[in-house]
Amino acid sequence: MARLPRVTILQLDPRCPAGPIEGWLKDAGVRLSQVSLWDRDVPPIASIGEGLVILGGTMSALSASEHPWLVDLADLVADAHDIDIPILGVCLGHQVLANALGGQVVVGHPDGTEEGAVALELLPAASEDPVLGALSGEVVVAQSHHDVVVRLPEGAVELARTARYGNQAFRLGSSWGVQFHPEATPELIEDWSRRSPRRAEVVAEVTAAMDAITASGRAVTQAFAQVVRG
Repeated sequence: MARLPRVTILQLDPRCPAGPIEGWLKDAGVRLSQVSLWDRDVPPIASIGEGLVILGGTMSALSASEHPWLVDLADLVADAHDIDIPILGVCLGHQVLANALGGQVVVGHPDGTEEGAVALELLPAASEDPVLGALSGEVVVAQSHHDVVVRLPEGAVELARTARYGNQAFRLGSSWGVQFHPEATPELIEDWSRRSPRRAEVVAEVTAAMDAITASGRAVTQAFAQVVRG
């Protein structure tokens, strides 16, 4: 029997675990490896398998002076993209992906933090997309970010936006970035919003919308797994 394809999950911050993403990927027929980049080196491209997931974090995609491993991560992303290894970047991972492939990220965007349960507008290109095409109708996602991808890499396709920010999801070749958090739970959102004056409101929003948030997160994650398997 052929071995299942393997996806490496890169965790950039102890406060941003994979959560339900792990189970969704396994249920969709892939094996997993996980690497925590605060205590291990960025893995070489030969070791990451058939897919790569890059999670969120509290640092910025541009903070390589404080987190030197971001330089090696950007190199890994560029190399994986060049040889069509499927990549899924989540929140900070989305920003790292965009930056590594030639886009632009603004740290601390002046339009402010986007947090809580947010309606996602799917753009026409999403309907035929292998990953975002798994979503339809009224989509609700969980957000927690103040850094923003303001310019996509050359050739990238914008797939989704919100009322506040564009570039909420994009594809370039076999690489996908999503600004929202497929893996969000009320407990994670409560932790991430602990300095927000809207903390109680944000947690209540996410808790009330958790069924929809979970459905969209599972759909995107498992559609990505199918790309890896295909």
